[in-house]
Amino acid sequence: MSITALAFDFGTKSIGCAVGQSITGTAQALPAFKAQDGIPNWDAIEKCLKEWKPDVVVVGLPLNMDGTEQDLTLRAKKFANRLTGRFGVKVVLQDERLTTTEARSEIFERGGFRALKKGKVDGISACLILESWFETSLK
Repeated sequence: MSITALAFDFGTKSIGCAVGQSITGTAQALPAFKAQDGIPNWDAIEKCLKEWKPDVVVVGLPLNMDGTEQDLTLRAKKFANRLTGRFGVKVVLQDERLTTTEARSEIFERGGFRALKKGKVDGISACLILESWFETSLK
């Protein structure tokens, strides 16, 4: 049975988004959502959820390299709780340490400095979060 999943890479100014299927274990970046101090346009998020009808939503959990929480960790958890509260979707948290760094190097390999646009980094970060969730959760 194939699972459709949406992933969000939470940020205070921009929230990356990706969609993927468990059958392939791969994800594709969707346009990032603008946010004002961590608050997204909930109507745009709702539209995205209605369009893709995910079985599960994966939210990246930003932790320090030693695994401890940071200010953004709590905000990402709050965002995840709001997704469940507002839309009744199943939400799981996925450790996202290194995904932004990986995303930057992946974009750089494909297109050099000019390709390092913030929205692109967020979308690819969301892809990496989702693909790592597929790897660890669907074995």
